Amino acid sequence: MAGPPAAAAAKTLWYDRPRYVFVEFCVEDSRDAQLHLDNHRLRFSCKNADGVELRNEIEFYARVNAKDSQNKRSGRSITLFVRKWKDKVPWPRLTKEEFKPAWLSVDFDNWRDWAGDEEVEAAAVEEYAELLQKVTPKAAPPAMDDLDDDI
Repeated sequence: MAGPPAAAAAKTLWYDRPRYVFVEFCVEDSRDAQLHLDNHRLRFSCKNADGVELRNEIEFYARVNAKDSQNKRSGRSITLFVRKWKDKVPWPRLTKEEFKPAWLSVDFDNWRDWAGDEEVEAAAVEEYAELLQKVTPKAAPPAMDDLDDDI
């Protein structure tokens, strides 16, 4: 006799920021959600609106700070804010393994290449300061007392 069927995996989106990695499990109307997060791995399980059991396990690319991580649940998903152990170190992928599971995708709506942002921002500030120095004082605005009152 065969055992119970293997649980399906929930569609999962992720994106990287300087201090956090964001992981979103896209399950509408989830029930019995369980999250187990340690400094190296995440285990997630729940049932969807149809009662189908979903399970995901992720071994992280790098160490995280499980105690300083949070999660938020909405009617459409469960999002984790996973604190990186080392800030400002970009993650090229979410998982330790180099292969990407079919259920895992980059959240391109929220993704941005933040590595080097400080240099870009500093250059923009410097460019703006130079632009301000080039601006010459303008003449006083024209008087408007000669305009007719009846329109």
